Amino acid sequence: MLWIYYSIVLIISVVCTGTYIFMWHRHFNANFTLIFTMVPVACLSYLLTSLSTSLKEILLSLKFTYLCGIFLQLIVVYSIFDLCGINMNKWLRVLLYGVSVLTFATVFTVGKTGLFYKSTSLRMQDGRPTVTSEYGPMHTVFDIMMVLLLILGLCALAYAWIRNKQISKSVTILLVIPDAVCMTAFFLRRLIGTDIEFVPVAYVVSQITFLVIAYKVNLYNVSDTAIDSMIQEQGLGYLSCDFKYRYLGSNDTAKLLIPELATKSVDEIIGYKPSERRLRHFLDSYYKDPQNNSFLLTFDLNDDDPDNDRYYNVKVGDLYSDNRRAGYFITFTDDTPNRKYMNLIDSYNEDLKNEVEEKTQHIVEMHDNLIMSLATMVESRDNSTGGHIKRTSKGVEILVSELIREGSLPLLEEFCHDVIKAAPMHDLGKIAVDDEILRKPGRFTPEEFEKMKQHAAEGARVIHEILLNTDDESFKVVAENVAHYHHERWDGSGYPCGLKGEQIPLEARIMAVADVYDALVSKRVYKEAFDFAKADSIITEGMGTQFDPSLRSAYEKARPRLEAYYSSLV
Repeated sequence: MLWIYYSIVLIISVVCTGTYIFMWHRHFNANFTLIFTMVPVACLSYLLTSLSTSLKEILLSLKFTYLCGIFLQLIVVYSIFDLCGINMNKWLRVLLYGVSVLTFATVFTVGKTGLFYKSTSLRMQDGRPTVTSEYGPMHTVFDIMMVLLLILGLCALAYAWIRNKQISKSVTILLVIPDAVCMTAFFLRRLIGTDIEFVPVAYVVSQITFLVIAYKVNLYNVSDTAIDSMIQEQGLGYLSCDFKYRYLGSNDTAKLLIPELATKSVDEIIGYKPSERRLRHFLDSYYKDPQNNSFLLTFDLNDDDPDNDRYYNVKVGDLYSDNRRAGYFITFTDDTPNRKYMNLIDSYNEDLKNEVEEKTQHIVEMHDNLIMSLATMVESRDNSTGGHIKRTSKGVEILVSELIREGSLPLLEEFCHDVIKAAPMHDLGKIAVDDEILRKPGRFTPEEFEKMKQHAAEGARVIHEILLNTDDESFKVVAENVAHYHHERWDGSGYPCGLKGEQIPLEARIMAVADVYDALVSKRVYKEAFDFAKADSIITEGMGTQFDPSLRSAYEKARPRLEAYYSSLV
């Protein structure tokens, strides 16, 4: 009985599709998925046709049979071109699809017009209903379309065999099978005059062939397999974001290194929160200088054993989509074995290490003194802010100590130390401001003020160059941020970037309070010093507009110490 034959073919087809689903990989050609979806539908339609008892049921099943027959061969040709690396002209691709759609549309007119079948009738043969039909003009178009697709596919295979050395010869041979077998089966029944359809078997043969091709092609995809191998064997982590620093995604390794990514939403901006500070620094550094794209990240396992720490090389690059830059891509490569080897060597040179540390400390002190001297030199050019560096540094120290005592913000000891150390550097950018403006004995004109405002960004650039080769990444971040953003305002009306709220780094928000307080209570060429009460009123009123309101409590507690310090200077 024919229905048993079609049932067996359907079962085999479903098993092939299940196998494809099991071995599916994200790099598989999309046409493969369409083929493995449509073949079981085609086999089912043949089975339903064999079980139909009326002309209406048979014609309905035939419509699904022609749906798969028309489009499966087209998809096979698309697959051949893709796998052979041949770029099919888009107009040819659209034309083939359009003719296929038009041909299939006429299938639905069977019984109503003579476009596809001129006539159909039902007769009984060997006790089962059989349709006798007379083909219409669109059926001839259908036949011609099938032959043209066969020729087009074979020509593409021949071209790939001769010209394209990057295509596997075995894959090329395998691609001949579905193209030729389906077409042979399509016309074979007409030639030998049997009622048995060989097309379903040809479809299953094609499925098996494409399973082999899918496996081979996945192995031949060097870039994808290389990436997968690196991720698995080297513990490679990666993270991507767009040009506005909106988070796009990351893999499990990146989430392990930066746990906050596990709860971060797609399209959420990577900002300056304590958990994201270092990540944002990587991106900011690359944005400012694409050559500055390599960093070191130490992963602490929190087991109090430094020997178990992991070390990752961090590299920032461009994210591409269809050969166009679409954002930034960060990779984390486990460099622990190399680092531990280096540490092992160091352990055999303890005396030398101590000497190097001593020399290094001396260099650091010289470096710090050089920076302080540079800051003092810059201040000496400004005849309106004498002593400003020393006073604001003390103000930052007092504010930070109150923040630590208060405990309302999760401040690390390293961060607090870096903020205090960076405070004298906040106005280094004034080195680029003309003396004519900097030493003006009065208020600035709007044009002069615009030029003066450039000192914030310029200061960040100068500090970046000065600290370019320092190993103290955390201090570099804080120092650059203090210089760059200490004139930003909580309400977003500051400069140079117009950052708002917590977009402004915390160190810059602290610096802003100390900077403005000193400007208020100190004498300038354009104003007398305000008394402490008036300065306090201005600072307090600015909480929530100019200053971070979360600093209000610490400022109020620091106020007596600030007043005592400034009183001692009189």
